[in-house]
Amino acid sequence: MTRALLVVDVQNDFTEGGALAVTGGAEVARKISAYLARHGDEYDLVVSSRDWHDAGNDNGGHFATAAAPDFVTTWPVHCVAGTVGAEYHPDYATGSVDVHVYKGQGKPSYSAFEGVTEDGTSLTEVLTANEVTDIDVVGLATDYCVLASAQDAVAGRFDVRVLTDLVAGVAPETSAAALDDLRRVGAAVVLGP
Repeated sequence: MTRALLVVDVQNDFTEGGALAVTGGAEVARKISAYLARHGDEYDLVVSSRDWHDAGNDNGGHFATAAAPDFVTTWPVHCVAGTVGAEYHPDYATGSVDVHVYKGQGKPSYSAFEGVTEDGTSLTEVLTANEVTDIDVVGLATDYCVLASAQDAVAGRFDVRVLTDLVAGVAPETSAAALDDLRRVGAAVVLGP
């Protein structure tokens, strides 16, 4: 068994004060850092994803430009590459991260599995090259990018756990529904070890 930790989108724009803030996002950043300090050596690979959208366009309709965002398929401008909003939250200690994955880049993107490394390697290729069989998923937001990433991990035939004390979502109802959906597709939804 080769285990990876996938940290999803712990970025300034998804934490308090950001363009798409998740209540509790900064606390999740701190908790993930503490978790990595205690348990980081239990993982063979630590991967961190982040939204990395293009400046100056609507990123394939992802950004609302002509009308107000509907918060379903269109969103306020967020996580534009090279901006403070796209940077990791300062309380998220990234020293243990082995691989950084960038998603968006001109198109709508929720799952970390839609992202690539700086050299264009897909997350699936990274995991396969490292013979990963098991993935723990943490980060932001439970009801969007954590959900999509964990669903894709299950679809990729990985054994998946979502660590519920290390995630935060946009809304309690949609976050609970997301965790129920993940249980239904075969992910384990657990408190962190």
